[in-house]
Amino acid sequence: MRVIVTLAALGSVLSVAACSPPVPDSAAGVGLDGDPFAPPPAVGTTINGDALVPPAAISSESLELRNEPVPNAPRSPARSTTASSSAAAGYGSSTTAADIAAETQAALRAAGSNSGQAPVEASPANPAPALIGNPGISDENSFDAVASRQTIESDAARLANQRSQYQQVEPTALPSQAGSRDPNIVQYALSTSHPRGTKLYSRAGINLRARSARNCAGFLSPDLAQIAFLDAGGPKRDRQALDPDGDGYACGWDPQPYRRAVQGNS
Repeated sequence: MRVIVTLAALGSVLSVAACSPPVPDSAAGVGLDGDPFAPPPAVGTTINGDALVPPAAISSESLELRNEPVPNAPRSPARSTTASSSAAAGYGSSTTAADIAAETQAALRAAGSNSGQAPVEASPANPAPALIGNPGISDENSFDAVASRQTIESDAARLANQRSQYQQVEPTALPSQAGSRDPNIVQYALSTSHPRGTKLYSRAGINLRARSARNCAGFLSPDLAQIAFLDAGGPKRDRQALDPDGDGYACGWDPQPYRRAVQGNS
């Protein structure tokens, strides 16, 4: 039974192979007909076969020469437009320098007529530009301008007139300050002469140095501390302990700069 089934299957395969179309050889005619692994032919071996490309037929007849102009190559639109405009303007091989100068002058006249003002042509033959003076500027530094209208006598008379109008103001004392109730520390500095650290007033209390350092830190400057010290009854009284050494100067205030200022002006 198995032999019969095997023979039937083999017959079916053979019938299908007989009905299939033949597959063409894609390598035929491209040099792969022989053995690809075969060695190349020896030098001098003649290879038989048809040529791949047939030789071209060469004609031996002569060409007739014709006296005809060679057609111009096609031009771009921009080049054609430029050439036509140049031809219309008269620019060609026969254009001379005089023609170009005439065209330039015409263009300048056209530009001048459009702006309303003729263009300035730079040339050594042009006259020098006119200088327009400004009457608002003094010409006293110009010797030529002054010599035409002034003399030595008139200048001396003018100098004498100016000297007669000269006035010297004499210094006067500074006016007293008005509108302020604060003590005048400058006047207080000039009314004293003892240096700092000289005890003139008695001070009583506990921890005067510590209290003085704490209270003096609340002022922006020694001048302000001295003003508050005098306004509170100083130098005889010192309720805020601003002058612990009793010299009459609060928080290290120094009257010496004011004294030197007055001595330097005297």
